[in-house]
Parts: sequence; C-alpha cells; structure tokens
Amino acid sequence: MLSRYPHYRYVILAGLVNLILLAAAGSGRASDERKISITVYNQDLGLVRDERVLDIDAGTSYVHFADVPERIDPTSVHLEAVDGRDLQVLEQNYAYDLVSAESVLDRYLDHDIRIRDEDGEIYEGILKSQRGDQILLVPATGGVLMLRKARIAEIRFPQLPEGLNTRPTLIWSLNTGAGGNRRTRLSYLTTGLSWNAKYVAVTNDDESEVLLTAWVNITNESGASYPEADLQLVAGDVHRVIEGGPQSFGGRRPMELMAKADGGFEEEAFFEYHLYTLDRATTLSDRESKQIALFPPAAVSVKKEYEYAVWKGEKVRVVLSLVNSEEKGLGRPLPAGIARVYKADRAGRLQFVGEDRISHTPRGEEVRLFLGDAFDLVAERKVLDRRRLSDRVWEEDVEVSLRNRKEKGDVEIIVEERLSGEWTILQSSHAYKQIEAQGVEFRIPVPAGGEVKLMFTSRMVH
Repeated sequence: MLSRYPHYRYVILAGLVNLILLAAAGSGRASDERKISITVYNQDLGLVRDERVLDIDAGTSYVHFADVPERIDPTSVHLEAVDGRDLQVLEQNYAYDLVSAESVLDRYLDHDIRIRDEDGEIYEGILKSQRGDQILLVPATGGVLMLRKARIAEIRFPQLPEGLNTRPTLIWSLNTGAGGNRRTRLSYLTTGLSWNAKYVAVTNDDESEVLLTAWVNITNESGASYPEADLQLVAGDVHRVIEGGPQSFGGRRPMELMAKADGGFEEEAFFEYHLYTLDRATTLSDRESKQIALFPPAAVSVKKEYEYAVWKGEKVRVVLSLVNSEEKGLGRPLPAGIARVYKADRAGRLQFVGEDRISHTPRGEEVRLFLGDAFDLVAERKVLDRRRLSDRVWEEDVEVSLRNRKEKGDVEIIVEERLSGEWTILQSSHAYKQIEAQGVEFRIPVPAGGEVKLMFTSRMVH
C-alpha cells in the first residue's frame, strides 16, 4: 500500500479536525498570474472568466486547475488559449472529493492506522469503521476495539490517499503542439452567486420628496473566492433549462438604456437585458455579502396616497408613489430589490416607516411602495342590497364609509372596486374612472375629523 502514495504524508491532529499537508507533488500547476472577470445574474447564477498562465507540456499531458467553486457546473466549462494557438481538451474530470478527516478515514478502511488518545495511550490496528462518533479498530493481537472520536488526540497515516484534493479542481487531458507557459482563459457557470438592489429613501417633512440612494448587494456562496475581479451585473429575464423544465431568472421586464451612472457602475442596454459594469476591480470572498453604491443620492418627487380595496385588506393602506422620470429627479432603470423608507421625527432622529419590494422598473414607469396601514383612517364596506333580476343579471347597492380621525390634515382616499361580468354603474354618489376591465376607482376627499360615505349601485351580467 505504501508504494501507491509516494508523494504524500498526512497527519490528523486534535480530534480529527486539524489537517496538516506536509508535502505534495504534481505537474501543470497554475501560476499566480491571474485575471478574473465575473458576470452575476439576479438569482443564483454567475459566469466566471478566469485567465491564468499554465505550464503545459507539448503533446498530450494532464493539467490541474484548482480554485474553482464547489458549485461549478462542469458541463459549462470552456477552455481556450488566449494566444489562439492549438489547445485541445481531450478529457475533463471535476475532482470535488476534498480532504477532510472523514474522507481520509474512509480511504483507510481495511488498512492499518495508528491512534493516540488524549491520555497518551497508543492503539494500532486495521480500521473497520468510523461511523458516527465511534471508530472500530481490529488490533493485531486480536479482538475488536471501539474508540470515541472525542477522546482521540492524533491519528497518524503513512501517506495521504490518492484522489483527494484540498480544493475543488478541474483535471484536464490536454493536447497541444505548443508547450511551455501558455496564457489560458477558462469560462464557466456556477450557482451560488447572486445580486439584488437595496434602496434607502428618506422623506422630507411634508413627504413630497425623498432622498433616494441605491446599493447593489452581492452574495457569494459558490465555494470559491474571486480576488480583484472585474465585476458586471445583469438585470433581466435570463432563460435557463434546469432539471427537465425551463425556468427564468431575474426580473419581469427588460430595462431601458441609461447614461453612465456616477456611483461606480456604468449601465448599458445589452441584448434584452441591462448590464452594469463596475469601474474598478473588487474582491468577492466566499461566504460573503458585499454592498456597492449603484448611483449617488437623488432628490425624487413623491406623493403619499391612501388606498382602500377590500381584496387587499380591511384597512386603509399607505402608499408612496413616484414616477421614474428625469422631471421627477430620477429617470434611470431601477433593478429589482427592496426599498426601505425613513422619516425624521421632531427631534431629527430617523424612524423607519416601512418597506416594499419593487420589480425591475424602466425609465418613465411608476413605482408604488406599500408602507403599511394608516392608523387614523378607517374604511368599512357594506353590501346594502343584492337583487337577482334574472338568471344572469344582478344588481348591488354598496356603501363604503370613510372616516378621518386625524386632528389636522384633510386626506384623499382612493377606493378601488372590482366588478364581475359585463358591468354597469347605474348611479354613484361620487365620480369614478375605469382602471382595468373589471375595476374602477373613486377618489374621495375626507376632511380631518370627518366622515364621508360612498354609495353606488352596479348591475352585472354573467
């Protein structure tokens, strides 16, 4: 067995946790001359381009390419020579069986090992099992010995078994007529990379304007780090086929072209998506979340509205609306994300007043943020009468009572109603407008301390 592992020696210390690699041998190692660029998509997908100089033998040889992510899709790998000269991949293996106490013990089943416990006692024998918290050893003197892993201080192995790697590694069989140091570019897809936008809006005193800032939140759980990488972000609907069915990732709609942003990202329309390019290199470490400014603070005109719709809840909702236009102080594509809104109290301390999620919003479109329910506004809806005129024709008399319990401040409450079938409003106490095929809205002024009743009769044909 010893002749099978001539290049390695391995020691496991401190309860099978601390692993110390004493020596390693191999060929075709990547140099430190590395250049990385990454494109991150909205949900759990990244495209990585990794340039390195590899020492490749002329003819056919094996080359190891380490530091790839644990969650790489090996079938998406593309390797090319930057100089354009011939470089053919004959075979590829993705080695993801990494060195650990358990993996080394598994490779030594039915072989001799030497164990020292925390009291200094030495045990030698053939390893038969290492399941759970027990190790089963058969000593040369006979019998069976059970040892608790928690009491083990050291296990000594003759060599590190073959087939184990300290990091996920791609192993290629390459063929080339041009050997030596070759600059190569590896491209691949990996899951575990995602990004979204986070917005912070601080309202002014009369809630007519917000100071809006935007952050890009990037999460790396791919199983690898990407030092000093060129970073790009894609917003939009990227279609993928996963596990037998098509899926789309990202937002609902493509966004429109925007000029260079001043917050570090340059934005451009790309295919049917939008591409954001960071103007400097950044490091994405594994198991890390990073925030980068998307654009500088912008003063944006907003309007606070109150709406009531029985299918949205029993209370009057508070909505902050804004139009994504240059005239209103914005006018740039907004990636999907969460917007959090704050307002200063009388002492000047910022207070959190609500948050909502926005979808990808092109320039010129409206953004509506639902922030919560109004405390001092009350709405009650009643069906006063419902008449069946025939098998297909119904009439309804509806009353909506709106009460403003504020001591100061008149408000306007938007009442939304949905009607079924072919409908007609026969009479109404207030003006209305149709907002969709089956919907109308009433805008009802309600004075401070007052109550207003909306009355209407509708006819519906089914």
